[in-house]
Amino acid sequence: MSDLPQTWTDCRLGDVVDYGLTRKCEPVDILGDSWVLELEDIEKGTSRLLDRQTFAQRQSKSTKNCFDAGDVLYGKLRPYLNKVLIADQPGYCTTEIVPLKAEAHLDARYLFYWLKHPTFLAYVEAESHGLNMPRLGTDTGRAAPFVFAPRPEQTRIADKLDAVLARVDACRNRLNRIPAILKRFRQSVLAAATSGALTEDLRDANPHSGTGADQITRDLEAKTTLLQSAPALAKKKSSSNSGIDTEYVFPIPESWNFTSWGALSEWITYGFTRPMPSAPSGVKLVTARDVLNFSLRLAEAGFTTGEAYADLSDKDRPRRGDLLITKDGTIGRAAIVATDEPFCINQSVAVCWLRSTSMDREYLELVANADFTQTFVQEKAKGMAIQHLSITDFAQAPVPVPPPAEQAEIVRRVETLFAFADRLEARYTAARAQVEKLTPSLLAKAFRGELVPQDPNDEPASELLARIRVNVASQPKRGRGRKTAAS
Repeated sequence: MSDLPQTWTDCRLGDVVDYGLTRKCEPVDILGDSWVLELEDIEKGTSRLLDRQTFAQRQSKSTKNCFDAGDVLYGKLRPYLNKVLIADQPGYCTTEIVPLKAEAHLDARYLFYWLKHPTFLAYVEAESHGLNMPRLGTDTGRAAPFVFAPRPEQTRIADKLDAVLARVDACRNRLNRIPAILKRFRQSVLAAATSGALTEDLRDANPHSGTGADQITRDLEAKTTLLQSAPALAKKKSSSNSGIDTEYVFPIPESWNFTSWGALSEWITYGFTRPMPSAPSGVKLVTARDVLNFSLRLAEAGFTTGEAYADLSDKDRPRRGDLLITKDGTIGRAAIVATDEPFCINQSVAVCWLRSTSMDREYLELVANADFTQTFVQEKAKGMAIQHLSITDFAQAPVPVPPPAEQAEIVRRVETLFAFADRLEARYTAARAQVEKLTPSLLAKAFRGELVPQDPNDEPASELLARIRVNVASQPKRGRGRKTAAS
């Protein structure tokens, strides 16, 4: 690095850290209550210790590296190259974690922070090798760049970074709570919207504005008319088994009533089960991953051929106004189709035909994504490894029905409140992006010598480095990676 303070010097990591001190240990020599560290125990980026397990819990059969309290540990295996930790007690770790011992000439925290510096991270990213699991070898680790500051200044820098990065972490932790708060806010809005609490004032001001029962009656008449022209739909299980599961009903206003998705819909079914050809262009093929809460990610869906699409039945080709809901794997995400673009769905997506109802589709989308529907879906799910939602079960999920005017007002108010949450979320995203820039910026400043003032009385790092090299040259050669018994 250029433009360093006069008392600093550039060198290599191997000049100040002795990799030869790494000790190996076999599992038979490790006591059951000893700490055994694996790469997954260190949180990437934050260096937070996620778990501390003993050998008795791990029962690993592989050779381990030994480390002491105060050693700096970093993962040499991609994608864990920026996992780094200062050991607060002795223990053992996988050989993919390299223990670095900070001796008297080096503050362990200064070394720890350098291993997070953009210059070091760029080096190990460029120098890691291997096709399947690229890693940073010991030799390339020794050759890594290092910025060596006078010993007292190392401690001043580490103290300052400890203080300012603790504040950054506290800020990040507070920001991390915001997504959960916004999620609870949105769900509270949905709960109020679908229980009548959100529009209580509207009913008080307009006590004779109709009932949900009137809406249900009109929809039943419209559905009956449609089924007369398509009698096969009346025999579908989702229609014939459309009673309300009363276990999941809840208090609603007197002017509201309950129906079920099966009673509301002409057909609840799911997409094709046979293999479909993929194509670089053609007709969009929607799978469960393309159905999100309140939105259909059609632009990112794959394609099938126009010929294959033409051979599909109507059940595989949803239309504007139908409800899609994921039924396999991550179940319950629901969105109303709001496009006239033709597309098809596979068996991971269920479709609820809403061809005859006059209910507000956006209101129905709120109901499908509300907590009570999601609870119903999760509790009715079947399967151990991969969960599945039965369409006949979903047909019995309750749907609270307000009068038509109230449906429209509910949608308007929810949109207003969700827009407010969206603005907060955008501000959170911007703030989080700024916070994530702080740590590398502070580290860059620290290792340019700009974070704390230099003391002219400090011994220059070049003189300290010269003594280290003389001392190393005078020492007998050590065996690399020697084994040791657990104490």
